[in-house]
Amino acid sequence: MKKPRHILGISGGKDSAALAIYLNDKYPGIDFEYYFCDTGKELDETYELISSIEAKLGKPIKKLDNPEIESTGDDPFDFYFKSFRGYLPSPQARWCTALMKLKPFEKFVNGEPAISYVGIRGDEDREGYISRENNIQSIFPFRKNIWSNDVLLKLFDPKNEKEVCDHLSQYFTGKKLDRALSYLNEPISFDRNHKTETEKVLKYKVNSSLNLGIPEFNRTVFDFLKSTDYPLATEVDFELLDNEDILVRDDIFKILRDSGVGVPAYYEKVEFEVDGQKGEYARSRSGCYFCFFQQKIEWIWLYEQHPEMYKKAMEYENSDELFTWVPNESLKELIEPGRIRDIKLGHIQRSNKDKSKSSPYLLDILEGTERDGCNTCFL
Repeated sequence: MKKPRHILGISGGKDSAALAIYLNDKYPGIDFEYYFCDTGKELDETYELISSIEAKLGKPIKKLDNPEIESTGDDPFDFYFKSFRGYLPSPQARWCTALMKLKPFEKFVNGEPAISYVGIRGDEDREGYISRENNIQSIFPFRKNIWSNDVLLKLFDPKNEKEVCDHLSQYFTGKKLDRALSYLNEPISFDRNHKTETEKVLKYKVNSSLNLGIPEFNRTVFDFLKSTDYPLATEVDFELLDNEDILVRDDIFKILRDSGVGVPAYYEKVEFEVDGQKGEYARSRSGCYFCFFQQKIEWIWLYEQHPEMYKKAMEYENSDELFTWVPNESLKELIEPGRIRDIKLGHIQRSNKDKSKSSPYLLDILEGTERDGCNTCFL
């Protein structure tokens, strides 16, 4: 098998930007390739961030183009929007992700073995994008667990128990080995009707094993991969195996600020006041300015901070056909004075409630309900 490429997508978001800087600084021996899927509908701050990262890395970030679209004069979103005859993308019909992100990404990889580095943080409890193509393997450097679920399900499949047992014995001894074997032997079902239970048991097995030793567990997985067709199977070693860093939100912002790249302006909190009450809003992520995963308070942020872009987003709607960015409500209705007041007051109330219970960070509150959104766009 051919040696794998090491690729990292820059979305314009804080996490992928910080990941590129972090990996470049910590693993200068890895020849990373960087790419950006431009939808043509990004905020100016996104393009500014891309330029700043290029300057910091000293390497180009390849913009993935589609010759078929270039000949039309349209940007990618408008091209596909017309081909879908004005049917807006939505959580149920996410053609934007499939056509503007995944399609150019897999074309860029071109069937070659590749390691795709994904910026999901150590304080996030979610699984990132995993390609259906066998030649692409996802790695999550910010997490305690750098491996994707597809790899781990194979590792803990009972039919591979003897092989994995042999690998564990190479890195664990004594009581740690006994415990590692007990986690390996823990029953796990692969019945599709019990997917939730499978994921729960898998998480227990993985976290328990990692607690015995991160490098030891990682090397067990790496050795196991040698018997598979994953891209890492061809590597003699992998520098991230001994990495025990776990990076969370504060670390991400620190990397961006300390590097000189800086934090995109749309993450910075903006104060507002309504009915004598003060609140704050910001954008929780990068991506298209009219992303349908935005909360309503983020739409209000867009209207008040970038009114020209809000107006452009309105032009895509067709209320007669119920083609609106927000379910059951047009952007015209969303910015009626009374509606803005209600949305802001509701946001203040939720923010105060959430702050008293958990994180004091506005972006935690904004992202909390969106983490099951589009993993591919916003990493």
